[in-house]
Amino acid sequence: MVNIALLSRWHVHADDYAREIQANDNLSIKLVWDENADRGEKWAEELGIPFESDLQKVLTNPSIEGVVVTTPTNLHKEVIISAAKNKKHIFTEKILAFTVKDCEEIYNTIDQYGVKLMVSLPRLTEDYYLYAQKVIDNNWIGRLTTIRCRTAHDGAVVGPGESEGWLPKRFFEKEQSGGGALIDLGAHPIYLTNRLAGNVKKLVSHMNHTNNLGADDNAVVLVEYESGAMGILETGFLSKGSPFQLELYGTEGTILIEDNKIRQTFGNGEWSTPDNPPEALPMPMEQWASAIINGTAPSINKSDVINLTLVNEIAMKSNKEGCWINPS
Repeated sequence: MVNIALLSRWHVHADDYAREIQANDNLSIKLVWDENADRGEKWAEELGIPFESDLQKVLTNPSIEGVVVTTPTNLHKEVIISAAKNKKHIFTEKILAFTVKDCEEIYNTIDQYGVKLMVSLPRLTEDYYLYAQKVIDNNWIGRLTTIRCRTAHDGAVVGPGESEGWLPKRFFEKEQSGGGALIDLGAHPIYLTNRLAGNVKKLVSHMNHTNNLGADDNAVVLVEYESGAMGILETGFLSKGSPFQLELYGTEGTILIEDNKIRQTFGNGEWSTPDNPPEALPMPMEQWASAIINGTAPSINKSDVINLTLVNEIAMKSNKEGCWINPS
């Protein structure tokens, strides 16, 4: 059994990770810390476990073997490096850090102290992604020419009689979050298309502040990949009922994924669904536990994390400067 401390309820997925730990026979929540003591005490009371107000006491506690970091993103680097130096394994919400340089510093510390780091990029474990990757790897649609991915929800939509959407205001406090829709929800289209289309040659982005919340609530990124393929990445907090969409267009066929439904055509004008799509992989939390206990290699790796941060970093620059930007 791996004893876990929960570090902050800032992110909206913090409760999800607590439930995943409770459902995992190999993990056990022992402590809660939060930079907001009132929020942390309430969470600890709900979970029936102690609250500790001093982060260093959590990180130096010899009975704690791993931490789940769902702090504001601007605290990730400090908290994760400190946890690693205290030889705690780390599970954290995306994104890892605001810059590739900071990510590299985190990974250097992880390697130095020999702990396991997992960044939650859950759609890389889904069966529809695994099928899309199989299609690309086997060249079933020929040369990939265009890829489109959209993930959006209505978190910033203000309903009748309401003053704000269901996303908390702290998500739009740019100092803490580093951005809005693109850096958070837009991570999913970014890391999926990075895997499927390869290295980015250049990109241009535009981020709208439709509701003037302090950070972008609607964003689009256009990408040219080194392969010559084009990408359209879409995200936002202003779309009610928007399905997840992943589309791959090639010289010999097309794959259309909406939510978890897959349709395909291979140039004959007929559409079909795959007979035997791959089984989904274990979710990131389960992979993290297995890496700690059994030493297994997770399917989500450093390159996924670094390349996600790279695209975010240059997309921010592109939006600011209003032009195409390349990674170099």
